[in-house]
Parts: sequence; C-alpha cells; structure tokens
Amino acid sequence: MALFKYNGEWLQERRGGLIGAILNSGVARNEQGSRVARRGRRFPRNFLKPRFFRWLLLLLAVLFFCVFATFVLKLLSNGNEEEKHLPLSGEVLEQVSSYDAPLTPPKSKRRKQHFPCEVGLAAAVDNILEPKNYMNFTQFSLGYVEREVNPHANSPQSRFGGYQTLNEREKSFLARNQTIHCGFVKGMSRLSSPGFELSENDKAYMNTCRVAVSSCIFGSSDFLRRPTSRLISEFSKKNVCFVMFVDEQTLSKLSSEGHTPDEKGYVGLWKIVVVRNLPYLDMRKTGKVPKFLSHRLFPSSRYSIWLDSKMRLNTDPMLIIEFFLWRMRAEYAISNHYDRHCVWEEVLQNKRLNKYNHTAIDEQFMFYQSDGLRKFNPSDPKISLPSYVPEGSFIIRAHTPMSNLFSCLWFNEVDRFTSRDQLSFAYTYLKLTRMNPDKPFHLNMFKSTGKIIQASVVVISSTSVTSQIMLVFWEHKCSLCIDIHSESETLGSL
Repeated sequence: MALFKYNGEWLQERRGGLIGAILNSGVARNEQGSRVARRGRRFPRNFLKPRFFRWLLLLLAVLFFCVFATFVLKLLSNGNEEEKHLPLSGEVLEQVSSYDAPLTPPKSKRRKQHFPCEVGLAAAVDNILEPKNYMNFTQFSLGYVEREVNPHANSPQSRFGGYQTLNEREKSFLARNQTIHCGFVKGMSRLSSPGFELSENDKAYMNTCRVAVSSCIFGSSDFLRRPTSRLISEFSKKNVCFVMFVDEQTLSKLSSEGHTPDEKGYVGLWKIVVVRNLPYLDMRKTGKVPKFLSHRLFPSSRYSIWLDSKMRLNTDPMLIIEFFLWRMRAEYAISNHYDRHCVWEEVLQNKRLNKYNHTAIDEQFMFYQSDGLRKFNPSDPKISLPSYVPEGSFIIRAHTPMSNLFSCLWFNEVDRFTSRDQLSFAYTYLKLTRMNPDKPFHLNMFKSTGKIIQASVVVISSTSVTSQIMLVFWEHKCSLCIDIHSESETLGSL
C-alpha cells in the first residue's frame, strides 16, 4: 500500500478495485468523498516549438498557391480552343500590326443600382392596329450562300459561317441585291452538313410562323422559364409561335426537372425544338444562331422577338411589337446597356472578368479601330446611336431587307471573331449606315433621358435561388411616339 500527499496530509493509496480504476483514469476523491479530477496529460513538446509553426505555415502557403494557380489557369484558358485560331487571323493581324498597345483592365467598380418602373404599353391586343405601309422601308433582294465553292485552303471541312474573304465581307455591307454569307453554309461535299440540324416536322412548323418569339438553352446552361400564360392573349396563343431551341443534353435535363414535352412537343407555351449537330463547341456562340438568324429559321415570319433564356415573358408579344416597332416607326429595336456606352469600356470589362480569350478580344478590337471605330462621344451632334453598347437580351425586329442584312452582318462578326456580340454591335451598325448613306436603317435603340424604366415584358431571374434582378431599359422620348390608329390595318393581315 503506497502513500501520497494531498493538501499537506499523507493518505493511503490503493490501486485495486473500483477506486484504483477511477484513480488510474485521472479522477480521485477528497476526504468528503467527492471526486477530484487529475491534471490531464501535457501536449507533446513538438507542438510548442516555433519550428513546428513555421512548417505548418509553409504547408498552408503551398496549398493556397496550388489552389490559386489552378483557378487562374482556368480563367486564363476561358474561350474556346477554336477561337484561338481564327480563320482569318493572318489577314487580320496584317492589317492591325500597328496597334500593339495592350489594354489594362480597370479595377472593379461598385455596381450601380437601377430602379424599374413601367413601360407605356397598350392596354390590350384588341386596341392595337398595324400601321398602313409599315413595311415600306428600304427595299432590295437578299440571297444567302447555301454551299461554299471556295473553302479556305487549309480548312476543307464544312464551317457553319462559311469561309468569307475580307473582300466578300466588305461588299456584304452594301444594301443592294446580292447573295451573302449568313450561316447554314454547306461544304463542297454533298454529304457535308454545316450543323444546327432540325427535324423535318420542326422545319415545317417553323415555316408556318408569321410572328415568332424564340429563345434557346444549350449545354444545360440554364433553367426553363415559361411565358406567363395568363398574360398572353388568345390571339397571340393562336397566331404567335413560341419556340425554345435546345440540344439533346438540355432536353434530358429538362425532362428530369419535370419539363417533359407533351405529345405535340410543348412545355407550356414553348414549342421545344431539338437541335442536333451543334455548329460550334462554344455554346455561347451556338446560341447566336437563333438570336441573330430568326429570319432564316422562320422564313415566312414578318416579326420576331428574341429573349435570352434568363428572361421570362410577362407581356403579350403583340403589345411589344406595337410599342417598340409600330409606334416608333422602327424595323429593329434593341436596348442600350444600363451601365456602359463605349466599346472601349466593354472591352476592358470583358477582359477584367475574363469573359473571353484576351488575345482574341484584342485582335477583334484592333481590327475595328483600323476600320474607323472611334470612342463614343455623347456630346457629338452627329452621333447616330444613344449608346455603342447594347444590352442584347431583348431584341424585336421586323423582317425587312435592312433588318435582315444587319442581322446577317452582325452574325458574321460573331462567327469571325468572338462570341461577345456587344463588342461588334456598334461597328456593324456604323459601317452599314456609313456605306449606305441614302438607304436609312430605322433602328430603335431605347434612348436614355436620365430615367431608367423596367420593361414589363420581362423579368430576369439569376441562377441564385435567393436573388432576382430586373432588366432595365432606357426611357423613350415621348416626342417619338406617334398616333397609328388613324391609318391602319387589322391584325388579321398577319
């Protein structure tokens, strides 16, 4: 039996039985019988040495560097591999070799807040009428290259946009009877396909459309947002085609989310049209086909409305056409950007956010500068646009010759350069109007009068469940509004 000293007294220690087990576990009793906890075992001395903390910090630094390097490399590689080797890069670089000053992306700025309000749409479809002679804009005949006869020497395979030379590109800006490149170009082989293949039933359906509302989702990149059916008139439900273009991957995802098309191919008001053999590896660039080439996909259509997939249609499409086209006597309508108005700013923003390969952006931007693109100057009395940067998510057009030509030209710039269509909008419009001074193109870009309004036609929902943002447009000047009820035709003519 051993003795141990506790509070100045020597006590007997027994290691057997229950008390021994308790003491061995680090718990003792005082003379009143209550348990006393023993001091726990000390931490290893290595944890207390400065050398250990130095190695720990070094290990954490190495791990952080590896994660950061992986993230940076992923961002810098943004932009498809096919875009790093543009088909005319040699010709382009030969023209822009004098521009070698790199652009430095600006620092991030605080996001501005925009507060929406209402657009003055007509009360009901029954109250609107198409103006007489509305389609009497600039007239000429456009044909489209169906099969490439002189493919690029180093690229014999089929290419959706074709192999347009710089000389052909220059001539295509003339508003005259001509045949131009405008997508869907087949290769020299009879078996070649440019891509964007549709079923014969879908083609037959789209050929019957006189007014089309379209959108697309490729690569399962977004959710399906159905038009608000209760806000769409019975006239539009019977006479307007609502077409959502998807690929097979997206169709499978939509079905798993409960959006399975019925026996006629509809999900709500959307007619689901499946696209096979996508023409580009870049899904964003593939989405420009239905966005710009609605006059080719809907050859019988008089009007079309484009909505990005992030938008939901909350207003009757005929009210949209009446407000943005008929009331403004316009053949093409698009909103300007709510923050940026100069292409220089848009270039820097795309590079700052790594929206696309920086070299490809520089090549495109330098080419435009070499062909006369200048900075946006709002104080210039001769300026023809209220902004050089469009928002681009919402486009309304009448399928007139000038509107169709502009759509083809804009698409060709996206096909030739980057998929960032906001970079090529102003250049395309300014060059078209400069080369055709006696043939006006009536483009309605929603002008800024200092007051921001929300178009009630759309609501944008972000991919985050907890947030929503509203699409905003710049308010029209009231002096542009005209009375179209005195000389009109009925909607039945559509």
